[in-house]
Amino acid sequence: MTDTKTPPQTDTLPAAGLRRVLAILCLTEITSWGILYYAFPVLSVSITDDTGWSLQTIMAAFSIGQLAAAFTGIPVGRIIDRIGPRAIMTAGSVLAVPALLLIATAHNLPTFYAGWILAGIAMGAVLYPPAFAALTRWYGDSYVKALMILTLAAGLASTVFAPLAATLVERTDWRDTYLVLAAVLAIITIPAHLWGLRGRWPHPPAPAHGDTADHRDASRSPAFLALVVALSLGAFAAFAGVFNLVPLLTEQGFSPSLAALTLGLSGAGQLLGRIGYLPLAARTSARSRAIGVLAATAVSTALLGIVATVATLITVAIGAGLIRGLFTLVQATAITDRWGATHYGRLNGLMSAPIVIVMALAPWAGTALSNWTGSYAHAYLVLGAIALLAALVAAASVPRRTAEATP
Repeated sequence: MTDTKTPPQTDTLPAAGLRRVLAILCLTEITSWGILYYAFPVLSVSITDDTGWSLQTIMAAFSIGQLAAAFTGIPVGRIIDRIGPRAIMTAGSVLAVPALLLIATAHNLPTFYAGWILAGIAMGAVLYPPAFAALTRWYGDSYVKALMILTLAAGLASTVFAPLAATLVERTDWRDTYLVLAAVLAIITIPAHLWGLRGRWPHPPAPAHGDTADHRDASRSPAFLALVVALSLGAFAAFAGVFNLVPLLTEQGFSPSLAALTLGLSGAGQLLGRIGYLPLAARTSARSRAIGVLAATAVSTALLGIVATVATLITVAIGAGLIRGLFTLVQATAITDRWGATHYGRLNGLMSAPIVIVMALAPWAGTALSNWTGSYAHAYLVLGAIALLAALVAAASVPRRTAEATP
């Protein structure tokens, strides 16, 4: 049986309001992820060709933006716990527009970097962590289903906006593409957050039996530290794996088009993983879910470094995507599973910051590992070992009282 904490139902929105909030967040997460995150890999080559800046240099700007998002998430979580998501997510959408304009018009590196730092602050206010906090508080008993629906929808961000960015840059250039995307983001997300996230913000649910009443006690506990370390190591292995999948496959003899198709199929596997999370959560405990998903990450990552046939590599890549889909929801529900929903925003912000940092470093680190080990195949074996270590650490990621309460 599961030890998943069910947050006590609060004086939340009526059913129509809950549907509105979920629909709005699905729309804005697709748009925000698509424009602020997934457009950049599509446009990076054009930026390099136009400006003469190296790919490593502009990737560093994007990574610094991710670091800004990580540190922004900590105060954002505290604010959402107090007043709700409407003001902070609307402000993040507003800030994202001048950030993109600054990036689009940058003719020197300091301006380009400044634009990505602003974009990172905006991402910290509009991407998954604030949306997860909003749904966890508003949806009460049904929060897991709401999170699953949101992540399923947001999984379409690259499907929608990567081709759109590619089409725009072919017809104009990367600067005009970012100007168009800034307008799209402003038109969709600013009024959507301002209008769609209105309504009474429920009082935090009282701590359930065995939950920690003070967020400081939870954040200083050995279980919280173990959770952060386990999920950070797992995220590092998973995201280094996905960002370096195409170079691995081309090293194994795939054509560029087949490698890109395999990457797309791996992304589609994430949707299957998210669909499968509800039945998994109903049959497992928080500890066993975390250990199992991280162990599966280790196995699938290592297999990508071992197997060599085309069919097997494609199959394993799809499986790795499925596991990443499960990992997203393990992360989204980790705080509520262990400490309840009372201080979700604060604790999730603290937990998410190092995870976002390692995700920012993962693409570069995966390439560095391939240089150090001599091949991408060997690098994936190292990444598999890191994920296995994450699974071992996850065994200590549940508070003692929560573990003792598990039937």
